[in-house]
Amino acid sequence: MAHANPSTGPLPPSGLTLEPGMPICQTDLPLDWYQDEFKPYAEEYQALPDRTPETVFPWLDRHVRPALDHFGDSLLLLAHYYMGGEIVKLIERYGGAVSDSYALALQAAHNPEKKIIVESAVHFMAEAVSILAHDDQQVWITNPKAGCTMEMLAKDHMVMPIADQLIERYGDDIMVIAYMNTSGRLKALAGATGGAACTSSNAHLVVDWARKQNKKVLFVPDQHLGRNTAWKLGMDLNKLATLPDPQVHGAGYSLTDGTIDGGVEALDKAEMILWGAYCGVHTIFSTAMVSWWQARGWKVLVHPESPLEAVQAADGAGSTDYLWKAAMAARRGDKIVIGTEGHFVRNAAAEASKRGVKIKHLADIPDPRFGMASCGCATMSRNDPPHLAGMLDLLRRGEAPDINRVIAGDSVDEITARRDRLSGEEQAELIRDAKLSLERMISITEANS
Repeated sequence: MAHANPSTGPLPPSGLTLEPGMPICQTDLPLDWYQDEFKPYAEEYQALPDRTPETVFPWLDRHVRPALDHFGDSLLLLAHYYMGGEIVKLIERYGGAVSDSYALALQAAHNPEKKIIVESAVHFMAEAVSILAHDDQQVWITNPKAGCTMEMLAKDHMVMPIADQLIERYGDDIMVIAYMNTSGRLKALAGATGGAACTSSNAHLVVDWARKQNKKVLFVPDQHLGRNTAWKLGMDLNKLATLPDPQVHGAGYSLTDGTIDGGVEALDKAEMILWGAYCGVHTIFSTAMVSWWQARGWKVLVHPESPLEAVQAADGAGSTDYLWKAAMAARRGDKIVIGTEGHFVRNAAAEASKRGVKIKHLADIPDPRFGMASCGCATMSRNDPPHLAGMLDLLRRGEAPDINRVIAGDSVDEITARRDRLSGEEQAELIRDAKLSLERMISITEANS
C-alpha cells in the first residue's frame, strides 16, 4: 500500500485476502439508510444465508463482473485503509487500489486513462480526487452520506466566519493550512490565502514551509494533529492558540467577545491557531492506555490525530501508511499495539498474524477500569457490499443517481443527503484555489522525498 511513487500508475496491491470461510462481518445498515436505487441490492444482500466469501462472492460477481467487463481499463476502484475489512479486500479482489488519503487524491490525475473512478471512502476523499481529476474523468462515491466526524465539525459555514475575522485582523500575514479531512471549500480557502493542504504524513513539512515564510497559520480542522505537528517541529507550544469546540460554540462568536481562551491577545501571540475539531475515534487514547501495554512488553504506535500526551508516551507515531508499513515490516514474535481506527487495526492484525506477529488495538485492554474497546469509523462503514454492487451495476446501466457523482465544491449533509452544488463559475473558482492548495502540498512533499 505504499505511495512513494504514485505517478507510475495504480497502487500496488496490499496483499489483503479474504480467506475461505471467513465471515464478512461489517454490520448491515438498516434498510432505511439506503438510497431508493440501492435498496434492491441491500435486500438481496440481507437475504443471503451467511456472510462468508463462498456466499457473498457469487452474489457480488453477478453485479460487479458485468460492470468490469463493460468499462474495461477505463474503470478505477479506490478505497481507504480505514474502510471495513471486507470492502478493502473486495476492492482489491476486483483490481482496485487501497491506500491513504494522499495517494488516493493523486490517482485520477496520474491515471488519465481511467475515466470512471468509484471510491469507497468518505466524501472529502472523493472530492480531493475530483479536484485534481482531468475534465474527461468522472468521480463517484458508493455512499454520499459517508462522512468524517472531524470534517463535520469544520463545515465551511462554521469556519468561514472565523477565518474572515482572522484575515481581516492579520491580512496577508496569515495563511490557512487545510488537513485533507476538509471539504474542497476549505482547501480552496487555503489556496486563496497562499496556504496548502496537508495529510498526517506531510503536515510537518507543510507547517515548516509556512513558518519559513514567517506566516501565522490557521490549522484546520484537527487540533490534535496541529498540536502534534508543532511538537514534532520543536515549536513553542505556548505559541499555540486553540479555538473553541465547534460543537459548543459553532461559528457564532466574535474574536473579541471573550469566547476564546486568552482572548485576542492569545491569537496575536500565536504562531499557529488551531481549529477546535477532533476525530472521535482517536481522542479516546491516553497515556494510561499506552503505559498499560508498554508495561507488558508491547510496542505502541499511534496516529497523530491522537492527543499529544498519548503521542509523546508512545514508541512511535505516524500516518496510516506509516502504521501499515510498521505492521508489515514486523518480525515473527513482535507484539505491536496500534492506536487508530478499528477496521485498520483488524486488517493489519489479520495480515500480520500470518507471519507470527501479534497486533492489538490500543483501546482493547482487558481491564474493566478502562471501560473502552476498539472503535471503527462509523461514517466510513456506510460503504458496504450492497453499495459497491449497486454503484457499479447502476453505472453500467446508465442509471446511477446524480447524488453519487462527486464534483468539486459539492457539500452533502451526512444525515439527509441533501446536496449543495455550486454554480459553474463558482466551481471553476473553487477548483482553481483548491488545486493550488493541493499542488503546493504535492510540491512540498516531493521536494522532501
